[in-house]
Amino acid sequence: MLRQLADVVAEPLSIIFERSWRTGVVPKDWRKANVTPIFKKDNKEDLGSYRPVSLSSILGKVMHQLILVDTIKQVEEKKVIRSSQHGFTKGKSCLTNLITFYNGMTGWVDEGRAMDVVYLDFSKAFDTVSHNILLGKLRKCGLNEWSVRWTENWLNSRAQRVFMSRV
Repeated sequence: MLRQLADVVAEPLSIIFERSWRTGVVPKDWRKANVTPIFKKDNKEDLGSYRPVSLSSILGKVMHQLILVDTIKQVEEKKVIRSSQHGFTKGKSCLTNLITFYNGMTGWVDEGRAMDVVYLDFSKAFDTVSHNILLGKLRKCGLNEWSVRWTENWLNSRAQRVFMSRV
């Protein structure tokens, strides 16, 4: 529907997005999400056979994407992220991290160097990052205060509920 009405809604939405960004106020509907379990595989009786899917406002997602694009642009311009960073970095992944690690280790083995390796899995690390620490680091890096404030308000005011449909 938004695509079909793009000519009509583009200007009012741009005003709403701009005002939200400048004031840091995140509309209430953008902060709500319905979480629903989606069956993956195996036994329907096993709760581990379901994955949670969060359904939230399309306009909130669009605004969040705009803030994300702005933040990524600033982070790249200010060279905040080192080249060794693989997670949450475009074009890099766990696989590229492992390949880089493997190449480094095999090079040292070829040189006859001794080494000890401890490899940790931080796959859920972002889930436990303190919002205050994250926001402080964004500010310390000199990111745009409007984007940081909007992100802070979005992070600290989200709400979700589990929605179960009867089949």
